[in-house]
Amino acid sequence: MEPQLEHTVADGVATVVISNPAKRNAMTAAMWRALPPLLDELAADPQVRALVLTGAGPTFCAGADISSLRAPGPDEDPQSLAVRAEEALAAFPKPTLAAVRGYCVGGGCQLAAACDLRFAEEGASFGITPAKLGIVYASSSTRRLAALVGPSTAKYLLFSAELIDSARALRTGLVDEVLPAGELDKRVAEFTRVLTARSQLTQAAAKEFANGRTDRDAHWREQARGSGDTAEGVAAFLERRVPRFEWTPSD
Repeated sequence: MEPQLEHTVADGVATVVISNPAKRNAMTAAMWRALPPLLDELAADPQVRALVLTGAGPTFCAGADISSLRAPGPDEDPQSLAVRAEEALAAFPKPTLAAVRGYCVGGGCQLAAACDLRFAEEGASFGITPAKLGIVYASSSTRRLAALVGPSTAKYLLFSAELIDSARALRTGLVDEVLPAGELDKRVAEFTRVLTARSQLTQAAAKEFANGRTDRDAHWREQARGSGDTAEGVAAFLERRVPRFEWTPSD
């Protein structure tokens, strides 16, 4: 099967699947290039309210396909392909969740860290491995990792290139939930149903603020005043019914 990024949209959730089973879902240069425009397409789809990133079969992503990165396109730095894809994922305007099984290593861990949340199955392994290849990990990727797990754990992962298990990943904040074998898909479906039922206005503002954007308070107050989401949320609470939030990012 040709290495590719597969995607589906159902019930408000876009699912992007990293598919390169012959190499444990390693990302080829073509796959790195394809991710930003795919994310742009999904971000513009009004049916999409959340995004799940996962891998085909029993592995999330074992990193970059080094053989493909030895021959990048004209004027392309191989590492810049991964960074552009990572930044596009981090900038996706709706909630993102990495659903991780098996190996989540190198570029795979880079992508998982760029998601808002990470759920993992027991037995998953995580690692950042540029020290095995003599690669300087990008400053933006290093800062994102350190913000997620703290400077000490980031240094441990980057200095050693050692893998850690799902239990340690949970303790350090690299993942948010660890599920027993066979329970990951069920939990991801359950949680994304929660996400798609909530106010996109609240989520969009919270994502900006949590990611360090501090100059848009007035913008979001104005959005809230014109959205009707607050009035709908309060009315639904008092009437003991499910709210019907209508604000969308296009507003």
